[in-house]
Amino acid sequence: MTAGQETAGQEPVEESTTQGAADASAAPAGEPAEEPAPEAATEEPDPVRDLQGQLAERTLDLQRLQAEYVNYKRRVDRDRDLVRDAARASVLTAMVPVLDDIERARTHGELTGGFKAVAESLQRVLSGQGLDRYGEPGDPFDPRVHEALTHAYDDGVEQPTAQTIMQPGYRIGERIIRAALVGVVEPPVADTGSGLAEADVPENEAGKTGPEGVGVGETDTETDQPPHF
Repeated sequence: MTAGQETAGQEPVEESTTQGAADASAAPAGEPAEEPAPEAATEEPDPVRDLQGQLAERTLDLQRLQAEYVNYKRRVDRDRDLVRDAARASVLTAMVPVLDDIERARTHGELTGGFKAVAESLQRVLSGQGLDRYGEPGDPFDPRVHEALTHAYDDGVEQPTAQTIMQPGYRIGERIIRAALVGVVEPPVADTGSGLAEADVPENEAGKTGPEGVGVGETDTETDQPPHF
């Protein structure tokens, strides 16, 4: 047998082997072929939902900014009021000695003519800025707004009273610029002494004697000396 014949005889063997392997791998007759597993379904983005989320975030940001602005404005207004009140109090405090001079001139009868008109106008302007004068004879004494320079007792009062106003006080609202200098009188204090009168000494105390029968306070008649204890 030649080499060509051997080769020709081997080719049908290889073809039949390949065909058998293909038939073995094929699914048996009567059974459905396996289908490939379906891929996981991917959720498509919802543009409306995304826009709603962005809108909610922007709304929260705007609310936060608005709250910060409101707080900032309140702080600025409060600081502005404090600065304005401090400046006004400083100017009004500096004018108090001028008002004292005007009051002394009025007391001595020197507040006349044009000077009187200017003084009254100045007092009106300062009063309009919140400067109030206080302190009148007969006012109840208040240590928070009065400073007592003298003190006396008087049966005609029922409580501590500012009887004499030596210098008026000034205040701006509840803030005291200068306390009023006053002379204070109050009711006399009742005598609550607990001393016993001689008639109130108990009888058992009156007859008490010292040693050897000598009465307390008596002298020894034989030696004319006080008893020795």
